[in-house]
Amino acid sequence: MAELLRVQGLRAGYGEAVVLQGVDFTLDQGQTLALLGRNGTGKTTLINTVAGATRQHGGSLEFNVGQRRVDLSRLPSFERAACGIGWVPQERNIFKSLTVHENLTAVARPGPWTPQAVYTLFPRLAERKGNLGTQLSGGEQQMLAVGRALALNPRLLLLDEPLEGLAPIIVEELLRAIDRITRQEGLSAIIVEQHPQAILAISDQAVVLDRGSVVHHSSAQQLQAQPELIEGLLGVKR
Repeated sequence: MAELLRVQGLRAGYGEAVVLQGVDFTLDQGQTLALLGRNGTGKTTLINTVAGATRQHGGSLEFNVGQRRVDLSRLPSFERAACGIGWVPQERNIFKSLTVHENLTAVARPGPWTPQAVYTLFPRLAERKGNLGTQLSGGEQQMLAVGRALALNPRLLLLDEPLEGLAPIIVEELLRAIDRITRQEGLSAIIVEQHPQAILAISDQAVVLDRGSVVHHSSAQQLQAQPELIEGLLGVKR
């Protein structure tokens, strides 16, 4: 399996404040990585750094584009998106003054993830394609944020707490969609989530951060099979 992303000695943060301290991991094409940790350990900072929304103080971020390896640290966020990185931040950042369909077509790039493919994945959005972003529920806005990232036809999808604050029925719907995107469609993903039991079941790798450093790295299956370790690392029961 070909390597897609290599993170080595990554130090990054906001302004002069360094949050990440020497983070290392690799992600292969078609793999999903569950990024776990207690609140304030650097998970969102890591996602934001890959997307280009923080200040990188050291280390490297290398992303394979075709037959060449690109140093992401030299690229602004819009060029990282052009390289194939789709980002769904915690804030979702949908265009609330545009309709669902306009949100999808405004950013669409050629590839299999057309607006119609997004509607097939999220039938709720198909029913609301003429609604403005302000007229959607929180769950529908999250679906639109994911769908808009997919419309870029990325090679790596970054999801920052996609299940946070959503009703259980919406959580199940999103989990099924993420499972299809990654397992069936083969899209690589890094997923930040507070609920390990939900994400480990659909991931290949697990990385746990604490105080900006990697304190655990294993297969998702290995971590899922050790509830005592999960509780010790995250302070939550499996």
